[in-house]
Amino acid sequence: MTRVPDEALVLVPGGTLITATPEEGRALALALARNTIHAIQPELEVIQAGRPQYAADAAKLIAAGQVVALEFATIAAANDYWR
Repeated sequence: MTRVPDEALVLVPGGTLITATPEEGRALALALARNTIHAIQPELEVIQAGRPQYAADAAKLIAAGQVVALEFATIAAANDYWR
């Protein structure tokens, strides 16, 4: 099986939650969510095999969006909501 490269398994890219803008914070939230999945399941074939099961399932897509939203809320708080 092909594994996710070790550099993609970094749980906090850049080692910080501090970002210059909310847009950068949102991108970081997506990266954190993706990296969490890769850390839990580093085998690319397993991840790819599951995509057809959730890609057309609204509830699973909403759940994935909720994970990103939680990550973004954490990043926003760490950035004092960019005030």
